[in-house]
Amino acid sequence: MNHHKLPAKKPVNHVDWSDPHLESLLRKTESWKLDNRGVYPVQEVQIHIGWGAAAGKPALLVWERDQAMVLETCFTLPHGEHVRVDSHLGDSIRTVWGVVIEGREGHRAEDRANGVHVYWLHVR
Repeated sequence: MNHHKLPAKKPVNHVDWSDPHLESLLRKTESWKLDNRGVYPVQEVQIHIGWGAAAGKPALLVWERDQAMVLETCFTLPHGEHVRVDSHLGDSIRTVWGVVIEGREGHRAEDRANGVHVYWLHVR
């Protein structure tokens, strides 16, 4: 007979998003400018904007995980735009497709001086 113990069910935590204390705490974080660039090795990439773009534009891949990428560019990208990201891996090219889900001008002084924009892509 096999006696395996099933894992105990964890209690579900319900959050009341309209709680005044929680709303007050969340308002305090609205002005935070979190910037974790620099913890990922920056990689030069070429991005192709739109489905049929032939010519690429230079950009920097500054962060990547699972189905998300963060790019730095010196030009704007429209929200919802389809982007192909090509990166060199030795003698081969890695191609990834993504959609721009968010973007903004860079907050750092050097970003503003160089016209850097930061974009978050959902990778498909």
